[in-house]
Amino acid sequence: MSRSSGPNLSWLNGAALYQIYPLSFRDHGGDGWGDLDGVLEGLEHVASLGVDGVWISPFYPSPRTDFGYDVADHRAVDPRMGTLATFDRVVERAHALGLKLLVDLVCGHTSDAHPWFVESRRSRSDDKADWYVWADAKPDGTPPNNWLSVFGGAAWTWEPRRRQYYLHHFLSSQPALNLHAPAVMDALCETAEFWMARGVDGFRIDAVDFFAHDPQLRSNPAAVWREPEPPLKPFALQQHVHDMMHPAIGGILARLRETVERYPGRVLLGELSSQPGAGQRIAAYCTPHGLHAAYSLSLAKQPFSAKGFAQALSAVPRPDSICWSLSNHDVERAASRWLPSGADPQAFNALLAMLAATLPGTVCLYQGEELGLPNAVLEQHQLRDPFGITYWPDFQGRDGSRTPMPWRGDEANAGFSGGEPWLPVPDAHAGLAVDRQERTAGSPLSVWRAALSLRRELAALRTGTVAAVEEHGDLLSFERASGEERLLAVFNLAGRPAEFGLRGRGQPEALTVPRAPGTMAPEATPDGRTLVMPPLSVFLGRLRLPV
Repeated sequence: MSRSSGPNLSWLNGAALYQIYPLSFRDHGGDGWGDLDGVLEGLEHVASLGVDGVWISPFYPSPRTDFGYDVADHRAVDPRMGTLATFDRVVERAHALGLKLLVDLVCGHTSDAHPWFVESRRSRSDDKADWYVWADAKPDGTPPNNWLSVFGGAAWTWEPRRRQYYLHHFLSSQPALNLHAPAVMDALCETAEFWMARGVDGFRIDAVDFFAHDPQLRSNPAAVWREPEPPLKPFALQQHVHDMMHPAIGGILARLRETVERYPGRVLLGELSSQPGAGQRIAAYCTPHGLHAAYSLSLAKQPFSAKGFAQALSAVPRPDSICWSLSNHDVERAASRWLPSGADPQAFNALLAMLAATLPGTVCLYQGEELGLPNAVLEQHQLRDPFGITYWPDFQGRDGSRTPMPWRGDEANAGFSGGEPWLPVPDAHAGLAVDRQERTAGSPLSVWRAALSLRRELAALRTGTVAAVEEHGDLLSFERASGEERLLAVFNLAGRPAEFGLRGRGQPEALTVPRAPGTMAPEATPDGRTLVMPPLSVFLGRLRLPV
């Protein structure tokens, strides 16, 4: 797997990003919800990590049925979160700190409160009649096909004023835009230009796989299910061959790319679904006429294993096209999701930090990941996420990864807000607050800073090639190289010791790797042929080039 030298390279290649979920990042106004002034206050902490850029999740006007991803106005700031002037100060401060700034561009759907949809649903003859995906009922009055919403139930809702169904891949309050309508693409590209003119450095493009579908609206076939029980979520009962991942997506991305190319240095980072074939879709979407890079949650939804990581690394078409996200606002935090039974959380956090620092392409940290935050466990009455409310208790939704960021451990709500927070702050999170970790040697925060510092310093880690990806039981290994620098990275992903055979590589020069307090470093055996890897340990070494 070699690094492309083609025209699709951008500042994203090798960069480390930090995702801010603004509703939970910091509340300046005291209403219990995060806001842009809170983002402004927290940017210095973000910059101190050594990341290259920040991605801010939606702050647009929204009814918040999906907490910002139901956009009611693409070119404004939700008044509860600030103003355009506040946003301009965020851009100015980020750039002063040396941070690039990405914002979400939600192209595939809007809120049902968006003026576009209010107009489109009025009649079939309205100026915006074709701005959304509408279809007639079957003769028996049922939806046009069997497509399902990701959140459960049919992907179609009846609109009596038009006497038609509209498509929604997510909540019924999130109608799907018709991206084949030229006027819709014009409006979205004008939106991108609006934010680029205000100084943003690019966009995280939401839910790319849902941009286009089969124009004949054919029903999906049933999935082949070999488990003794069907899946919890009906969406998994279908093969999604007609409702998403349509080849027409390439043309839509080309139009967006054409727009950002008018502003030098701007980038498009796409979010893909966890449907099979994500690697192939990354290759198809990430071209000089499409996205600069993309990520999916396929890896995050897999068990924590050397085999899983090796397969994910081997499936990457080009390192410059991939972005790795171990946690975000849509999945359980990695510190809980993957923690081996009985393992030391701090040792595991150090392993995750080094894993992220050595991966090719772009890496994206989720707010609180640098603190080693575990997923919060909430009671049913505390839930806000409609996904979790629908499937409780078997699936508890996404709120556990969205609880407020802890800033000051001794203050109410861990310094997030002076008001009642929209989601509770767990007591355990207060103990991991930023101010406490700043005073603690070997804290998760200090480990992440050291790991990201290594990534910045070593060209092989930042933009080098990837080779010799292997898994042996609980051991994951791969090599990174740039110019004459060649590095070997070895990870023991289990809570028990293991031995790694160097197999003709000679004895690498060990580099200093950040570790949790009280943990042991790997050591070479006296004959130099084997590395003894303690539980949850990392080895990073410089290989000697042959003479």
